Amino acid sequence: MAIAQKIDADIIVAMKAKDEHKLTTLRMVKSALKSKAIDKRAELTDAEESQILTTLIKQRKESVESFLKGNRPELAQKERQEIAMIEGYLPQMATEEQVRAVVQKAIDQLTQNAGGVRPGPKDMGTAMKVAQQWSLADGLRIEGKTLSEMVKAELAKQ
Repeated sequence: MAIAQKIDADIIVAMKAKDEHKLTTLRMVKSALKSKAIDKRAELTDAEESQILTTLIKQRKESVESFLKGNRPELAQKERQEIAMIEGYLPQMATEEQVRAVVQKAIDQLTQNAGGVRPGPKDMGTAMKVAQQWSLADGLRIEGKTLSEMVKAELAKQ
């Protein structure tokens, strides 16, 4: 079931349960997905829907930091609850071993494409693009910072 369809079903459940916080969060997510689909003028793919949810989570995390700095812990807690709800629609975060496997596949592919020459630190951008494509193909969710650090460490090895 696509993310948007699952959210639609959960909105109905939240309405029946009279769960206002969950309902407003799900409506916000549905609105973001619908807005992007209208901008694209086509249906969203699962990868695009996941990317939108990841962006929403990132925004919420920034809000949590701001609320904590502003001494508003109750609002920070509300944002954390929204993050947990949104994360429920995304695939599980990849483990360190899975990330390492993706990075290794990407470097192996670049080595083959370069005629057996192992890429170095200067090939960071290319390696990141290939690693991101592999992670999407494997259906894994990897935080960009984690992936970047792992690619940098692997490229530094000679």
